[in-house]
Amino acid sequence: MTERTRVFTGSPWEPVVGYCRAIRVGDRVEVAGTTAMKEGEVIGAGSAYEQTKTILTTIEEALHQVGANLTDVVRTRMFVTDISKWEEIGKAHGEFFKDIQPVATMVEVRALIDPRLLVEIEAEAVVSGVGSC
Repeated sequence: MTERTRVFTGSPWEPVVGYCRAIRVGDRVEVAGTTAMKEGEVIGAGSAYEQTKTILTTIEEALHQVGANLTDVVRTRMFVTDISKWEEIGKAHGEFFKDIQPVATMVEVRALIDPRLLVEIEAEAVVSGVGSC
């Protein structure tokens, strides 16, 4: 059986909903939907750009905890509450991924778990140099 390595970030929703921020199984890493919420506060409230940067930093930290890097990311999914902010979100995404260029999806959703949140991002990674799961 392949070992599972999990990352928890202390989100108040992790124990209630029963999930972890990231999980690595073999060479695959999945990062849960991540927002700009830190210790009950929204970082970058009102700014889709700042929230996206905060989210991608959190994702990068979670990847590092399971032995992966942003360069291992093969897909991102961005859920946004206002698609007209796509350029701000895309700019921040590009600052992290311009040389990596994973496949990416951005879709507008009606709402996120807190009305101050404008963006939620998931990521998938495949760690190079490791056998498949």
